[in-house]
Amino acid sequence: MAGKQKMLVAGAGLSGTAALKLIEDLDGEALLYDMNADLDPAAALKKLEHPEKVKVVLGELKEGDLEDVSICVISPGIPLNSPFIRLLARQKITVWSEIELAYHCMRGKLVAITGTNGKTTTTALTGAILRAIYPEVFVVGNIGEPFCAKVLETTGNSYTVAEVSSFQLETTMDFRPDISAILNITPDHLDRHGTFENYAAIKKFIADRQRRDDFIVLNYDDPVLREWGEGSDLKPRTIFFSSTKELERGYYLDGELIIQADESGKSQVINVREMNLLGRHNYENAMAAIAICAKLGVSMDIIHNVLKTFRGVEHRIEFVLERAGVKYFNDSKGTNPEASIHAINAMPGPVLLIAGGYDKKSDYDKWVESFEGKVKYLVLIGATRDDIARCANAHGFYEIMYAEDMSEAVRVCASYADVGDCVLLSPACASWGMFKNFEERGKVFKECVRAL
Repeated sequence: MAGKQKMLVAGAGLSGTAALKLIEDLDGEALLYDMNADLDPAAALKKLEHPEKVKVVLGELKEGDLEDVSICVISPGIPLNSPFIRLLARQKITVWSEIELAYHCMRGKLVAITGTNGKTTTTALTGAILRAIYPEVFVVGNIGEPFCAKVLETTGNSYTVAEVSSFQLETTMDFRPDISAILNITPDHLDRHGTFENYAAIKKFIADRQRRDDFIVLNYDDPVLREWGEGSDLKPRTIFFSSTKELERGYYLDGELIIQADESGKSQVINVREMNLLGRHNYENAMAAIAICAKLGVSMDIIHNVLKTFRGVEHRIEFVLERAGVKYFNDSKGTNPEASIHAINAMPGPVLLIAGGYDKKSDYDKWVESFEGKVKYLVLIGATRDDIARCANAHGFYEIMYAEDMSEAVRVCASYADVGDCVLLSPACASWGMFKNFEERGKVFKECVRAL
């Protein structure tokens, strides 16, 4: 697709590295730029057959560096109000996300899944169900492997399931999934997007280019998504799921049963006790995956079988071990208050909660209110610990301790926990500052637990 175009790749991380390789494979010309003047670009270039053909600019980018550049493939970490983006605008350079570049090269069917919480579990589960009957299934995006890294392996018979974030969606232009899903929308990344309304509007980009013969899966219990699905401004056909309301059409939770409702009547898909996933939010994730896979031709018998064996995803309410009658759970992916509420509610016993981290300008009131009857102690780490403690005190919660690092937090929890308690890492904050990412934070937590 890139042909002989000259493309700027901004950011030398995973997505940037994958974009560089794809551009080379397409016989395009690439310029790599990273704002970090001290970066060693060797890691980003080592997968290329001809790294010497890539010009690298670090630190300051000048207008003269952009000669003949037509498109910039941008790292999701670069905000659109940065001076760098204003420079591109002056040069009339089109800005694409990595998933937009990949989309222009893909073949086969595309499923794209977004939402504030539950994206990774739903994406992984959808991929697992599709792999039960289709030989060519690719699971890509925010879940780990960049879309660009796998796109040239797609064929007319393949199915690609992509987890996509708001950071990626805001720089899409032609990106059009055959089936999209928005699982929920709650305030998050307001330090980046400014307002909840703007954040929600960006999530809606996932459906902007869909057609009337495409589908979108939406959470009926989310008032924003229900309004969109019942309105007339979405082109794709809507499939609802609900964990609180019986639906005439769609998928809903009836006690412990997931029910499918359509023109032929109602039928049971699975009893949630047969699944390994914990919590109502995970039942919602399962319903979204069921809806997607049913539309792609997977029988309910096969869906049922995969649901029974699927064991979840690392760092998402992941059971680590039980020691001295205390269960330890890793929910490092709980990077916002709403996600952490789901994890708290899923716990099978009283909770000692490890929380805190990078400040995304989140509101913690609703999160603290969810502690009642569940959280015994709150152990705080990271930059937000003072703000969280003040919020907790304002709501009458005073069982709070500070820890300087993860090791101390785990040791404190272990010393205060009783038989039947659960120690839960679910920070309600991003990991930056103390850790490179939520994966590193979760791995450190598990290492500390095993070292007790």
